[in-house]
Amino acid sequence: MKKTIIALSLSCSLFSGAVLADGAAGIPKFNHVFVIMMENHSYGQVIGNPNAPFVNQMAKSANLATNYSGVGHPSLTNYLEVVGGSNFGVINDHSPNWHNTTCVPNVVSGSPANESVPAAICPIAGIGMDAPTPAVDTTNEGTPAAPLYNAPLPAARTVGKTIADQLVAVGKSWKTYQEDQPANGADLVNYADGIYSNLSSAAITSTGFVQKLYAVKHNPFVYFDNVQKNLDPANGLANSVGFDGTTGLYADLASGHVPNFSFIAPNQCHDMHGLGNSSPFCSYDPNPPSQMNPFLAQMGDATVKKIVTAIKSSDAWKDGRNVIVVLWDENDYSSNPNKVATIVETNYSAGGVQSNNAYNHFSLLKTMEAGFGLGCLNHACDADVKVMSDLFGGQAQDRE
Repeated sequence: MKKTIIALSLSCSLFSGAVLADGAAGIPKFNHVFVIMMENHSYGQVIGNPNAPFVNQMAKSANLATNYSGVGHPSLTNYLEVVGGSNFGVINDHSPNWHNTTCVPNVVSGSPANESVPAAICPIAGIGMDAPTPAVDTTNEGTPAAPLYNAPLPAARTVGKTIADQLVAVGKSWKTYQEDQPANGADLVNYADGIYSNLSSAAITSTGFVQKLYAVKHNPFVYFDNVQKNLDPANGLANSVGFDGTTGLYADLASGHVPNFSFIAPNQCHDMHGLGNSSPFCSYDPNPPSQMNPFLAQMGDATVKKIVTAIKSSDAWKDGRNVIVVLWDENDYSSNPNKVATIVETNYSAGGVQSNNAYNHFSLLKTMEAGFGLGCLNHACDADVKVMSDLFGGQAQDRE
């Protein structure tokens, strides 16, 4: 099986989809894209929430998708779909089976890793089939009152690649900025508070006091075999850094030296997710789920403001055509439609657009690929997945 996986990996390039030329379907050439990924709240919990004034002002002054959906549940699945156009057979939030060279990736075996499977996730690689997405999903938080997705999404032929692989292949760069990832890197780290992690001594981890501020399930790139193996220095674990330090988010923005693609994940108190072993400010939402912890909203809003302000103050924002995307991964409650807020701000068009077109995470990936002149990946190639030209287009200034 090991030889089979290697052979499949070598043929991955055959399944990358047609190249989307620069400017395809009204999408201009991108120089920098910043994706800020927030957590576990529906469109109605965010838009119009008085505890998120900056986000709501940004939604008015920039562009807002009013009919954008997460694809399924839980979080990791949606993160993989944003960066790779597939769930890769992973429909749980489990940690990676780090550096395992004998296990068979779910996409190759055809056996989905669902929430009833306790095993860690085999490093993603190869070609095969992903897991289907049902229109009605009862495996996560309850019995839904409405479909999660426009229709059942059957399993499809899938290649174990992400937009990171595509970018490196054409000489472009990427990083994932993960708040409270330990300073010594992402390797083998499943959770951390910035200092202590699952790699700390048993005397520390057994206390239950280590807050899972950094969660590997919000770092989709490190689930991939080639990233874990550091096969290419431009596409390895060194591309996963924190917010602070000399190679972190704020240092890069201050210097103006940022990658073409930045995937930014605040910690689980700052992304509106919440924690069970934290202060009341970071507690999970109360029940019923229509309510929201107001402090989570306030912290998330302040975090988005800090990041967006730093991006727009950076010389990188003035360099070419650039985009900031703020979105939520899923609504977290399968008893409600999986509609989430997605805000798009560009430095090349006026803003103020509201789009009711039906978009999802595959649409975002396809749009980013078009702006970088890349081929489409996996479900981003589906005929019914459209680029978000009304939100990312506009009259682009002559920027190079």
